[in-house]
Amino acid sequence: MLHITNGDAAVHVVPNAGIAGSLLPWRDVLHDGPVPGGADPRGLREIRARFIADCGWDEYPRVLADFERRDAALEAARKEDELVLWFEHDLYDQLQLIQVLDRVSAWPHPQPPVSLICDREYLGSSAPDRIGRRFEERRGLPPGALAFARTAWAAFTSPDPTAVTALAGDSDGTLPFVAAAFRRALEEYPSRRNGLSRSESQILAALAGGPRAPGDLFRAAHHDVEDPVFLGDAVFAIYARRLACCSEPALLPEDGGPIEPQGREEPPGPFWTRPVRLTDFGRALLDGREDWVATNGLDRWLGGVHLSGRRTRWRWDEEKRALVGP
Repeated sequence: MLHITNGDAAVHVVPNAGIAGSLLPWRDVLHDGPVPGGADPRGLREIRARFIADCGWDEYPRVLADFERRDAALEAARKEDELVLWFEHDLYDQLQLIQVLDRVSAWPHPQPPVSLICDREYLGSSAPDRIGRRFEERRGLPPGALAFARTAWAAFTSPDPTAVTALAGDSDGTLPFVAAAFRRALEEYPSRRNGLSRSESQILAALAGGPRAPGDLFRAAHHDVEDPVFLGDAVFAIYARRLACCSEPALLPEDGGPIEPQGREEPPGPFWTRPVRLTDFGRALLDGREDWVATNGLDRWLGGVHLSGRRTRWRWDEEKRALVGP
């Protein structure tokens, strides 16, 4: 039996519950960086490893080797008696889930049984007895789940985001949390009002009352306002740095010093404890008097869509709750 978990948070809780089998953490922040459609598993491994290395989180050869081991372990699971998928209901997890199921859908028959453990409950904070009960209550994939996952993965990796919008409506119950995850993904497109993503707007709004250390800012701008939460501290740091390391910053350290444009620094290191403040430009963005993209430009991938330059084809309309074109 192979258990695939949503990264490392659940790696220890499964064996602590006395559940047998091998464990495979699925490590990737698919909601950020390039995930282009048409790339085979080898090509996508290289693309994702380069993105993670460019973020300063680890060295490219080590990340690539980890992805290679991960994908090989998944392929070997075709010979297992059962594949058990442990995922949560947030954006981070749902993208991982549809990627895994897309891969499984391409396996030749006969395929091993696939069980899914996924509801509105976080895995990493669950007690061992609760994990044990959830395992005993696991169910097989609902009919059509593999086909739906394949469609959803193709939509997420498409260069045309209208494929995502088509699946971001009401869930059909097959994989019930994908629709909400896709709606949250669409909110990362630049706003028509000020060119900021939802995550960026929340960071600046949390600074409106005065300076905060990034550690406190992380809680105020994500954990206190998102349900479900999906960001890790490393990705949040990328967002905060992006708002500071540009031609017209929206936030700056209160002490007047610089912020390094990238790096992997665990809390409570210096980045997390130096208070940052809004700039005048940041306040103008919050008021809708300035536009982030028009001023600083954009170079960001959301799935298969590359947003670049000072004019973006796609914007998120907060009033209509819809993605709009040019």
